[in-house]
Amino acid sequence: MRVDYKLNDKLDFWLFIPTLILLCFGLAGIYSSTLNNHFAHGNFQKQLFFGGVSIVLFFVIYSLPTNTFKYAAIPTYIFSMLLLMAVLVVGKKTSGARAWLVLGPLGGFQPAEFAKLGTVLAMASYLTKTSVDIESFKDIVITLAIGLFPVGLILLQPDMGTSFVFFGFILVLIFWKGISLFGLYLVLSPGFVAVASLFGIYYFIAAVVIVAAALIYFKKNIFISGSIIAANLGAGFFADSVFTFLSPHQQKRIESFINPSADPLGAGYNAIQAKVAIGSGGFLGKGFLAGNQTQLQYIPEQWTDFIYCVIGEEFGFLGSLIILICFIIIFMRIIKIASSTRDEFLSLVLLGIFTIYFVHLFINVGMTVGIMPVIGIPLPFVSYGGSSLVINMLMLGIVANVHRTRKNYT
Repeated sequence: MRVDYKLNDKLDFWLFIPTLILLCFGLAGIYSSTLNNHFAHGNFQKQLFFGGVSIVLFFVIYSLPTNTFKYAAIPTYIFSMLLLMAVLVVGKKTSGARAWLVLGPLGGFQPAEFAKLGTVLAMASYLTKTSVDIESFKDIVITLAIGLFPVGLILLQPDMGTSFVFFGFILVLIFWKGISLFGLYLVLSPGFVAVASLFGIYYFIAAVVIVAAALIYFKKNIFISGSIIAANLGAGFFADSVFTFLSPHQQKRIESFINPSADPLGAGYNAIQAKVAIGSGGFLGKGFLAGNQTQLQYIPEQWTDFIYCVIGEEFGFLGSLIILICFIIIFMRIIKIASSTRDEFLSLVLLGIFTIYFVHLFINVGMTVGIMPVIGIPLPFVSYGGSSLVINMLMLGIVANVHRTRKNYT
C-alpha cells in the first residue's frame, strides 16, 4: 500500500482502508441476503445511507481537538445512561428485548451501542485521576460500578450478548491500568463462579472450592477471605437468578450452545445452518448472489448477526479470510497507537475500543462456526445496523484522531 508519506502521517491508511474493505463486504452481504426477502428490501439502501453518514462522522471526530474526548467523557456517560433508562420505558420491543428507540423514518437506535463508548470514556477518565489507586478496594469498587451500572440496565432489556462486551472491556481496562494478580483474581473470581453455576450445582461447588483454594496462595486474613467467598457465593446465586430472568428464547440459545442438535429446528437451527453455509462455500465460494443457504433464506435475518456466513458461502474461505485479515490489521494499528501514546487516558480509551471490536468479532464469528452460543452480536462494520455502524465509525474516528495528534502525546 503506497501512499504519500505526509498524508499517511496524518490519516492512518492502514486503519482506514481495511475498514472500507469491511464496509464493502458488508454491503455486498446485506444486498445478497435481502435480495429475495420482501420485508427487507430497503435494508441495503439504509445501510448505504448510514455508511455515508458514518464516514462523514469519522472525519468530523478525526478533526476534533484530542482533548475534546476528555472533556466529553462524563457528559457522554451520563447521557448514555439516560438513554438506557429511557429505552426501558419507551423503547420498542423486538425479539423479546426492549432495546431500541424509534427515530421515525430512520428506523431504530440502540442506546446500548452508544453506552459502550460512554462507559469506556468514563472508566478511562476515572482510572486516570491522580488520586486513584487501582489496588485500593474503594477504587476497584467505583471502577466496577461505573462499568457494571449500564450492564444492569442492559440486562433489564434483556440483552445478554451486549453485556459480554462490557465485561470484556471492563476487564481489559483495569488490567491495562496495572492491577495486581490478586486484584485481577478479585475481579475475575465472581464471574468464574457465576458462569460455573449455570452448568449445575456440582460445577458451582467445584468453582467455589477453586476460588477458596486460591485464597491460600494469596494468604489473606480471615475477614478478607470470608468477604471474597461470600461475594463469590452471591455471584453464583445471582447468575442463576439472571438466567431464570432471561426470556425463554435466550435460555434456549445458551442451552443449544452445549448441544445444538438437541433442538435442530429451534434454538440450534441458526447455528447448524450457518455451519452448512460456510462449509458449502469452499475456497472461492459459490459466487455473489449464488449461495443456496443465503438466497433461499435458510437463516432468518441473515444480514444481521449471521452476515459472516453469507461471506463464507458466496465468497468462500478466501473472502472469510480477507475479513479476518482486515480486522487483524485494524487491531494491530489500534494497539500500536495505544502503546505509543504517553497520555494514559487516550491509551485506555483506545484499548477499550479495541476490546469492543475484538469481543464482537470473537463472539460473532464464533457463534457462526459453532464455538460460541448464539447471543445476538453483530460483526462490526459488516452486519446490518445503522446505530452499530455509526458508533463503530465514531470510535474509529477517535483512534484516527489520536494517531493524527500522536506527536503531541509521546
